[in-house]
Amino acid sequence: MRRFKIFFAAVSLLSGVSLGAQNLSDLIIGEALVENTGGVTDGYGRKNGWIELFNTSSGSVKFGGCYLSDDKSDLKKYHIPTSDLSTRLGPRQSVVFYASGDSFQGTYYTNFHLRRGSTLYLVSNDGKTIIDQIDIPADLPADHSVVKVPKGVKGLDFETRISDKPTPGAYNGDVDAKTKSEVMKEKDPHGWVLTLIAVSVVFTALMILAFIFGLIGNIHKRPRSGAPKEVKRKKVKATSKDVGITPEIAAAICMALSQESGGEVQAAIALALHDYLGAGIHDLESFALTIVPSGQSGWTDKTQTFRQSPR
Repeated sequence: MRRFKIFFAAVSLLSGVSLGAQNLSDLIIGEALVENTGGVTDGYGRKNGWIELFNTSSGSVKFGGCYLSDDKSDLKKYHIPTSDLSTRLGPRQSVVFYASGDSFQGTYYTNFHLRRGSTLYLVSNDGKTIIDQIDIPADLPADHSVVKVPKGVKGLDFETRISDKPTPGAYNGDVDAKTKSEVMKEKDPHGWVLTLIAVSVVFTALMILAFIFGLIGNIHKRPRSGAPKEVKRKKVKATSKDVGITPEIAAAICMALSQESGGEVQAAIALALHDYLGAGIHDLESFALTIVPSGQSGWTDKTQTFRQSPR
């Protein structure tokens, strides 16, 4: 039992680590601004450059423990505190870090300033894995930001642009963009078009399946090449003329055998002769066979166990 608990705890720990790593990969550097002269101010009333992180997933991501850096040789330049409970991003939410150069001002203040022509890195909590990066142009104008804009509504693919209207802490892209399902809902509010399409697809699929199964059945019915053809054989009914034995001769044979052995022997022979000759032996009926008891006792006479049963 103890081993099972240890194994379960290890599996849970590994699962938690893998899930955490997968969630961190959903973070990107959404926007960055180097020279801020007339934009947003920080909590101290200063106009610093800033870095925006964006959560691209539909779940919450805890980013405490990750690193921000503008130097690839020192990826652990600024460590985001893990003790701050606010270091969690909700679905499609963003957070802004101020590049003030003084990390003692708070969790969201980096210990370095942004520089034009540098590359900004977001590093995982292992201090080695680069989650995302963004290049800051050397000629980036003041109050202009380098921003990653989603190519589609789902926001899975991004392209980098230079924007003259920075949006720190806001969604980068067209917030009024609509998905195809939303457009379809506006055009067909009652769902008649969608229902018609669904029924047509199902009916077409059933017709195709019926055709395929019918074709397969016809292929199996065809004779294979080289296979022997079935030959219909006519049943030849044996008669007394073909063999030369008449019912009288058969009866005489039975009587002769009855003198030498018990009744069960001639009964079996008579039944065999009846089936072979195809004619009655004792009676005129073609569907009945009369067996005369042999005179033995009821304990040994097998004919006593016979019963009448129609064909």
